[in-house]
Amino acid sequence: MSTSSSPAPIPRPGILDIDIYVPGESKVAGGVKPIKLSSNETPLGPSPKAIEAYNASAKDLERYPDGQATALRNAIARRYGLDAGRIVCGAGSDELLTMLAHAYLGPGDEGIYTTHGFLVYRIAILACGAVPVIAPEKNLKTDVDAILAAVTARTRVVFLANPNNPTGTYIPIDEVRRLHAGLPGHVLLVLDAAYSEYVRRNDYEAGLELVATTSNTVMTRTFSKIHGLAALRIGWAYCPEAIAGVLNRIRGPFNLSSSSIAAGTAAIEDRAHEDAAIAHNERWLPWLTSEIERLGLPVTPSVANFLLMHFDGVGGKTAATADEFLRGRGIILRRVTGYGLPNALRLTIGTEDENRAVVAALAAYLGKTPA
Repeated sequence: MSTSSSPAPIPRPGILDIDIYVPGESKVAGGVKPIKLSSNETPLGPSPKAIEAYNASAKDLERYPDGQATALRNAIARRYGLDAGRIVCGAGSDELLTMLAHAYLGPGDEGIYTTHGFLVYRIAILACGAVPVIAPEKNLKTDVDAILAAVTARTRVVFLANPNNPTGTYIPIDEVRRLHAGLPGHVLLVLDAAYSEYVRRNDYEAGLELVATTSNTVMTRTFSKIHGLAALRIGWAYCPEAIAGVLNRIRGPFNLSSSSIAAGTAAIEDRAHEDAAIAHNERWLPWLTSEIERLGLPVTPSVANFLLMHFDGVGGKTAATADEFLRGRGIILRRVTGYGLPNALRLTIGTEDENRAVVAALAAYLGKTPA
């Protein structure tokens, strides 16, 4: 029988240092249906073929899913010309990032990420009792030299988001290779390529070749962004064979549902839907960048499906008051204070109507007239 004076279970060191992850909000006051541009979701929604496959899976809900996600791994392998045996699927890339941390980090070890890197990296590192080490960025971009300078004898994992969220910046594949070449062989390089499908740059690669030709590189991807399946939580990692074996030993035996496997398989095979999402982003990313800059707000150049706008030095205007104003019009963007950017807002590329509504609302907030 417990009493108030009885000792309570104590979590391992590092757990209570974790700030709880706060996702992009989805509601505004008054019950109004918002324009939600806070979570980098695709405005086109999922492939109709993925929806059809998801609905068809409902007839077998009493059955356990394929614990190997065979159909999905094979579909990914066909799409990218990969060895299916080196693909590991997870409940979103978040689960895979966490599994990698648990497999290769322990108390006293160090994990490196950059100043404005994805918050899950810090959470995963601390949850293992390891020490998070932050490498400075240069102009909101990954600085390879800063990462290499942060490596010590205790470094075990380097997490690199490329493109990075929330900045939308990237580094060329030659810089990624230079980073890998400078790391000791026992240090794992994790390339988080969640937004890679959107990148239209000749010097960019997601990292598949680096994984295929090295023993200490892993690349993670997600179905939550361009494939529009965020609600189903589907991610995948391409790994050296030995690392795939490690992840398969520690992942849950049925970590993807049958519905996720079916919908993901259909989505990865629908190239036309993916191409439409890319074309939409190619049209509206530069348009939004130009229109927002025209209003006097600096925008960090982005290669993803979102952009970061800054309110520093803009006539006393702030991200906080802009956010409040936009919410009053039913528009939700992403505050990024938790990423060390208290005076910036992240804007997901939306539909044409949503994009024009955001520009009009920002113009009203700034007391200007949109072009």
